[in-house]
Amino acid sequence: MQETFLILVAKWGSVQNPEAWILATLANRCIIYWRKSRSRLWDLVDGAVLELLADVSPSGQDGIDLRVDMEALLGNLPDRCRSLLRLRYQLGCSTSETAEKTGYCPSSVRKVTRRCLSALAAQLLEQPVRGPEDSPSGG
Repeated sequence: MQETFLILVAKWGSVQNPEAWILATLANRCIIYWRKSRSRLWDLVDGAVLELLADVSPSGQDGIDLRVDMEALLGNLPDRCRSLLRLRYQLGCSTSETAEKTGYCPSSVRKVTRRCLSALAAQLLEQPVRGPEDSPSGG
């Protein structure tokens, strides 16, 4: 709200209908906020997937538990998401290599990857991956 009113004050001379302008600007600010929040979540999932699929996860029981949880989450995804995420993260394929192997155009690979990460993030929110404190061997 504060941001919207600050923008209104700065543009006061050019705003013809302040009520309508405030509603539209506030709606746009909310959309921008949610897109940024969603993007941050995807980036976190992106890093987690990259770590777990690239075998950089912690060793020992914690690493095994994380890998099992991640494999279960990936198993719940559609085949195209599973294969795309494995190509991108486990095998380290570039965007163009992934496009070749999946039949997507290179410009679509990023968008499809984001959608797949979004599906994975939704699953993570529903059933979070166990941390070390949740495992039987953890404290």
